[in-house]
Amino acid sequence: MTETTFDVIVVGGGPGGYVAAIRAAQLGLEAAVVEREHLGGICLNWGCIPTKTLLHTADLYREIQDAESYGITAKANFDIDKVVSRSRAVANQLNSGVKFLLKKHNVEVYDGFARLTGEGCLEVEKDGEVVAQLGADNIIVATGARARSLPGLEPDGELIWTYKEAMVPTTMPASLLVIGSGAIGVEFASFYRSLGSEVTVVEVLPRILPVEDEEISAFAREEFEKQGITIHTNATVQALEKGSDSVTATITTDDGPIEATFDRAILAVGVTGNVEGLGLEATAATVDRGAIVVNEWLETEETGLYAIGDVAGPPLLAHKAMHEGVLCVDRIAGLASARPIERRRIPGCTYCHPQIASVGLTEAAAQEEGFKVRVGRFPLVGNGKAIAVGDTAGMVKTVFDSDTDELLGAHMVGPDVTEMIQGFVVAMGLETTEAELMETIFPHPTISEAMHESVLEAYDRALHI
Repeated sequence: MTETTFDVIVVGGGPGGYVAAIRAAQLGLEAAVVEREHLGGICLNWGCIPTKTLLHTADLYREIQDAESYGITAKANFDIDKVVSRSRAVANQLNSGVKFLLKKHNVEVYDGFARLTGEGCLEVEKDGEVVAQLGADNIIVATGARARSLPGLEPDGELIWTYKEAMVPTTMPASLLVIGSGAIGVEFASFYRSLGSEVTVVEVLPRILPVEDEEISAFAREEFEKQGITIHTNATVQALEKGSDSVTATITTDDGPIEATFDRAILAVGVTGNVEGLGLEATAATVDRGAIVVNEWLETEETGLYAIGDVAGPPLLAHKAMHEGVLCVDRIAGLASARPIERRRIPGCTYCHPQIASVGLTEAAAQEEGFKVRVGRFPLVGNGKAIAVGDTAGMVKTVFDSDTDELLGAHMVGPDVTEMIQGFVVAMGLETTEAELMETIFPHPTISEAMHESVLEAYDRALHI
């Protein structure tokens, strides 16, 4: 079989992979993508996009249920089949969009599983047969990650779900156990609770949303519990016993063991990189804890071999993968403008109710790094727009270096904060000072005014508390 050569081959067509290929084409490089399943990857097909579609439905349902408090008489019901169908339709539409973009940029797409076979070479396998042999001076691995399992708690797709099954329920479970309280766990807890399920969340660590600032985490827990979600922290699910149409969990807690039966359970304990079967063992690249080891330029120890996105390690975020895809290709092309990612400036968003968004150092992390900090807090109960729309459950917290007045971190919980965090991300990227933030005119009435007030409060100048 004749080898087909390219300047850049990307293994994996998820957010990082297809963006890398498009960027290569923009720079005049011949690019190809090898994808074994779905263009757009987990994010577009089974993650970021379809889950946000489901969560928006849950938001609408909850708002209709509360309509009477706004002077509107309405009755809400939902059809879970139609809810799921719309989510899948959105994913399919965007999948087609990625195909269009790659075709528009003349990126060759190979359908199959890629395996490295030697320096700058790989083969594409489909249905057990090699269908193509490809070569390139630069190969970018962007194979993403999959749900992690735990011994004795392995998902079966029926009673014990991963995120995939949780997105396509055929019926609504009356009761649901969510194991893990990171972004995936709390988003599903929020969705199912909003649609009426009795939800219990079990987290092995001392608090939910453990990567978030401790105050934000505590605030979110209080709001979740007000909604009726049961939360156990410092707790472990020791066993799941399957019944005919339910699972019985044995849970160890600080108060002793608990045994409870649920219609379904979701395992949301993180992900691990898709590194198996790629032929990495024939290269100088190394794997550590399920991730390919790379340097600041996304280079592995094998010349010409790169890794981006989830398979290159945390944070496991689609926007981080996309940025890495562009950075990696710019580096390959030799652009002087290429700059390594400042990881502290990567925002994180969780689309539960209330929403959570953050960037930079938490207060505790800043103090651990030796910073003397100034902290500003502003509750949304003091924000006119939040009061007007009837959603005051939230706060904005800012962390500054008291010696230099540098913004070290920003942490938000409340309505639409995932749309507002980019303001703080831009500010950190421009190394904006507290004075510049205080002098910025925020539009009124908006919830974003709480961002301004939080900065003012850090310097004892808050106007509305």
